[in-house]
Amino acid sequence: MADFEPIVGRYLKLEIDGVLQRIYVEEAGHGIPLICLHTAGSDSRQFRGVLNDTRVTSRYRVIAFDLPWHGKSSPPAGWQNTEYRLTTDAYIQTILAIADGLELEKPVVMGCSIGGRIVLHLALHHPHRFGALIGLESAAHNEAHYDISWAHRPDVHGGEVCAALVSGAMGSDIPEADRWETLWHYMQSGPGIFKGDLFFYRLDGDLREDIAKIDTGRCPLYLLTGNYDYSASPADTLEVTKSVKGAYFTEMTGLGHFPMSEDPSRFIQQFLLPVLDKIEIDAHEHSAS
Repeated sequence: MADFEPIVGRYLKLEIDGVLQRIYVEEAGHGIPLICLHTAGSDSRQFRGVLNDTRVTSRYRVIAFDLPWHGKSSPPAGWQNTEYRLTTDAYIQTILAIADGLELEKPVVMGCSIGGRIVLHLALHHPHRFGALIGLESAAHNEAHYDISWAHRPDVHGGEVCAALVSGAMGSDIPEADRWETLWHYMQSGPGIFKGDLFFYRLDGDLREDIAKIDTGRCPLYLLTGNYDYSASPADTLEVTKSVKGAYFTEMTGLGHFPMSEDPSRFIQQFLLPVLDKIEIDAHEHSAS
């Protein structure tokens, strides 16, 4: 039997920092806008579980997009003459441009890994733009624990190397099919894209000096980190909560660096739904007042 999923995909053309971009966007559901940000070197397919879960989409308009240079969002014209490097400013401007382009009012943003880091930047610099922020595998800084030069060499398969580098950061008892689908997305990454994303993750996006300036009174901040994640560990996220008064933190037992794709069912049921319930309740109470 043929069975269409409820996800709708479209291309959004918009100018970001003076450059015309063609961004691939998928969405499903209705209600409070929920923007989902994928990890370094991957794309929005990581959120297929969230996009297909009616417990979420019955109340939230889930929106997931591929960053420029990722997935179905091709690089802009002239890319062959440049080196891809994700910067904090470019990342923020992309998120704001898409929220404006889709005419979203006070959306919730949920990001993982590099997305979990940029969520902290949004909390610091643009809290008034968002209804709530959810950081998955969030840390204020990431120390290099492998040689990234292997991700972009002419004598190795960059995609397979990227998948190998991240494969150990997942839970030990996650579904086998979900594990390999998560790695498949990494195997398809464009040349130099994982390396370019880590420029933000390791260098440009370092937030240690300013992390304590985040005011959760202006925008609620929820942090969820898998206990199998050694890249942004629960200890790293706890350091954030020590500096950010009012931030909510939950350690996700059995999950790693890619909770929404490595075990969507466990992630949504045990960890995401309680956060979304609280955000929805708070939104209703705010509108009633």
